[in-house]
Formats: sequence, C-alpha cells, structure tokens
Amino acid sequence: MPAVTPPSNSSDAGKPVTRRSSWAEAAAAADATKPSRAPSAAAAPVSPSSSMTPAPARPAAAPMAAVPSAASSSGEVVAEAAVPPPAAPAETPSFRRSRPTVADTIAEAPMPDFISSPGLFVKEQKPRPVGGFRGALYNLTGGAWNLGPGPKQRQEDELARRISRQLQGSYNTAVLSLKGGIGKTSTTVGVGLTLAEYRGDAPCAIDANPDSGDLVERALGEGIYQQSSPRTISDLLENIDSIDSLTSLARYMHHAGRLHLIAGEQDPEVSDSLTAEEYRRIRKLISSYYSVVLTDCGTGVTHNAMSGILQSADNLVIAAGYAVSGAKRARSTLHWLASHGYEDLARNAIVVITDKDEVSSRVDKDAIEEHLAGICRELIAVPHDRGVADGDLVTLDVLKPETRRAYKEIAAAIVDGYR
Repeated sequence: MPAVTPPSNSSDAGKPVTRRSSWAEAAAAADATKPSRAPSAAAAPVSPSSSMTPAPARPAAAPMAAVPSAASSSGEVVAEAAVPPPAAPAETPSFRRSRPTVADTIAEAPMPDFISSPGLFVKEQKPRPVGGFRGALYNLTGGAWNLGPGPKQRQEDELARRISRQLQGSYNTAVLSLKGGIGKTSTTVGVGLTLAEYRGDAPCAIDANPDSGDLVERALGEGIYQQSSPRTISDLLENIDSIDSLTSLARYMHHAGRLHLIAGEQDPEVSDSLTAEEYRRIRKLISSYYSVVLTDCGTGVTHNAMSGILQSADNLVIAAGYAVSGAKRARSTLHWLASHGYEDLARNAIVVITDKDEVSSRVDKDAIEEHLAGICRELIAVPHDRGVADGDLVTLDVLKPETRRAYKEIAAAIVDGYR
C-alpha cells in the first residue's frame, strides 16, 4: 500500500519531512533509538565480590524476511510490508520428560523366540495320566482334574524316550552266550519287538547262529514260518550283489510286525559255513537301510563268523541264567572278550539274567547279580514268564508286565550305548 504524506503545518515549516513508508520502518526506527543490550553473562566477567547474579539473556528476535521495495506513482520508493518468517517450534523445556510412544516401546523390546520358547505363548498342558487313581480321576471328571502322570508312568515315559532316540547312522548289537537254553534268542526277539514298538524306524534282527538257529520261528511261530517262503541267510548271500534297494532286500526277509528278520540256515551241513567276511558283507548291506540291528550269535565266541560279528558290533548283550554255572560262564565271556582285543565291548556290555526255569529258592539271586554287576555296564533281570520259558512263539501281548518292563530296560540300555 503506498505511503500517504500528511499535510504540513505551519509549525513544522522548515523542518525536514520524515517519510514513514510502513510499520516495518517505524519499528526499525524505534529499535534504533533503544540503547544497546549489555553483553551476555558468558562474555562479561563477573566480579567475585558482586552478589548479584546476571539475568539470563533473552533469545534474539527472529529476523524479518526481506521483501523488495516498490515504486509509487509519485516516484517515491515505498517498501512493501515485510512478512515475518514462520516461527520456529518452541524448544521443549529441560524439566519436561518426554514419554516414549507405543511404537518406541515395541521397537526397543526384545523379539521373542517363537521356536525355542513356545511356552511364552501356549500354556503347557499336563500329560494325561494312564491307569491307577490318577487315570480314574481324570476319566471320571472328563479331564477337569488332571493330576498328571504318577512316578511309575513317568518312568515308563522316560524309557520310551530313551528307546525312541533318533540315531545318526547304523548300529549293531550282538547277543551271545556260552551256553544254550538260557534265554539268548528269546531276549533277541523280545527286545527286537520292543524296539519296533517304540522306534520310528523298523529294526532288523539277523540269525547268525551256526547251530540251526530258530530266531524267526520264535518271532513268527513255526507254522507261519513254514508256510512262508523259507528264505535264509544263505539265499541272501547268493544274491547279495544284485540287491540294490530295500524292495529287493525285502524278498529275503521275514516280518513280525515292524520287526524285520533274516532267518538262519537250517541245514546243519551249511549253517556252520558262514564266515566272518560273509557276515561283514551282510552287515554292510543291512547298514544302508536299518539304523538298529540285532545279531543272534548263537552259542560260544569262537565259531567262524564270530570275529566278523564282534568287529562290527557297537555293544553286546550277554545272556546268563540264575545258576552258579551261568554266572561263571557270563563272567568268563567278559574276561575272554577283554583279553582278546574287545575290552571296550566287555566294559560296556549288558548282562541279562533270565529266570527261565524258575530256579530253586536255595539259589541266592542277589549274590549272582552282585557277582556280575561290577564287570559290565548294566545288569538287567528278566523274571520267570511262561511266555518266554515255553520255547515257542514270543509275543509282547502275552508277557507279564514285569517281563515287558525288563525288555524295555534292555532296549533303552542298548540305544544308550549307541554313541
């Protein structure tokens, strides 16, 4: 807007005319007439004797934005009204504490691990009790009252966990004894069926008994075995070079549920001809398809295939009976192994004492167990059971709970020895 010059009065004659072009110039002129401010406290030293504290300096005023001037119609230069720049945001007072936002809190919080710590997000559920008072209470209340499993069930669950442990590679356990008829083959079948029940992969059992072994008959029943194609370990050896898959290998095997078996040779003239090298070839083939292998070695430790079996064994199960002679034979077996280069196998052996014939009460079972316990890794007793003592078909369904529990302990000890 052009400036307007007021009419001159007579009293103002001879005085220079002051041109006021805008309020900005008037403000600048007023500022020019003000005395300059005292130096700041930081610049001016303060005398120690002074009791007055200098007042804090005021913040400097923001400069006005410069606007180019415009010429009026009368030729006078008139300055346009200066537009002040946008005010700077006020600084946050030092005494005011800023509160973090929700986004800041989430960003600074550690990220939870959904994989290793699922319990942070899902409430852990107690295992369901089975049997006994706890199981009855659970069933009666429809699961509303869950006291969890009792000590016995927890022990059973721990055995199942040990048996089902995942393995990297293939392992072989040899089952042997110095005397026949003391539960060697029945232990192989019972433990093999137990492994098949709890493990995710099917185990394999090999009958390497040179004396017409009956491993498959004890697992299937003699009638069923005779009705099936009675292929034996000798047939497998004749065609071993042509077997390149589990499907082709299955033609030479028998199946008792999930337990896969290779039958021993029944012809006495041929059964003793299995050599250590032939057994190693079979073991190499089986190791490509099975992670757990049980080998029924027969009686004695000096027959032809025994050196190949011991050299490829990862641990041993030595069968013994509740008799003084049986305990002495088991101890002699361990000493023979230790003195013939198999000290590790002897030290980590599992001695299984089977009460097959329900021995007389005059036999001190505790003394026999104590006699053998100090020279092996573990000693496990299998109680007397008609399902094992009859020498016929071995099935887990007809065994006593104590017998099944003993086979679980043996299976868990075997898998524990696979390192």
